[in-house]
Amino acid sequence: MSNRRQLITYLFLILLGIIMIYPLLFLFSASFKSNEEIFSSISLLPKELASVTFEAFRNGWQGVGKYGFSTFFTNSFLITVPVVIVTIISSSCVAYGFARFKFPYKKLLFTLMISTIMLPSTIIMIPSYILFKNFGWLNTYMPFWIPALLGSDAYFIFMFLQFFRSIPRELDESAIIDGCNRLKIFTKIILPLSKPAIISAGIFKFIWTWNSFVEPLIYINSVSKYTVALGLKMSIDTQGGEVMWNEMMAMSCLAIIPPAIIFFVAQKYFVEGISTSGLKG
Repeated sequence: MSNRRQLITYLFLILLGIIMIYPLLFLFSASFKSNEEIFSSISLLPKELASVTFEAFRNGWQGVGKYGFSTFFTNSFLITVPVVIVTIISSSCVAYGFARFKFPYKKLLFTLMISTIMLPSTIIMIPSYILFKNFGWLNTYMPFWIPALLGSDAYFIFMFLQFFRSIPRELDESAIIDGCNRLKIFTKIILPLSKPAIISAGIFKFIWTWNSFVEPLIYINSVSKYTVALGLKMSIDTQGGEVMWNEMMAMSCLAIIPPAIIFFVAQKYFVEGISTSGLKG
């Protein structure tokens, strides 16, 4: 590649990178601007740098009314962390069954499971609501925990299945000769080798659950149990005439910190897990 063509490629990539990261930088810079400046200027720097303070973060953290964002962040972790853990456990168990065991109607059951990936979430929303209402689970976190525990997410089952298929069966056979049963093979051999897939599934599930808005909106009606996403929406609705957008931007910046930290800490395993399992996007 000639130097000129290489230079053009680098300039194009730099420009593309700036375009992609600009909304995130604007989100952060808007935390230090007034409402008028947020909607009148696309500059990343406030007009009066000397007046820049963290007041929007302090005021935004207090929330509106009785509950602040300390409560909303705690609630988001109470939902997200258990959901991630049980999703990894249940999905890996189901995937191991499909990957290593032979049983009647295996292909039919696998086809039915995969077909659920194609179902739009809006189709199962009303039946799920009625079911959870009959169980008495509304306004609790059970609608999030129990389905995850039962391996309801076919996407992660398929992801684990693809990874397990890349592990040689000879390892299982050697372990059986050494006296291991299926449970020991799964916990002592398969799962330790599946660390990239486990971390990838964990990152995906954490980000999706943390950012979820519709499901918490449907199943939770007490402000004391609101997540961060619902807390942000409530702050807009209850501020009356003028919405303090700099406070909303400040809390939005804080809301993306936990998923960002988890992603960058586990980035190495995430890329490896995605490439090995053959799942992208």
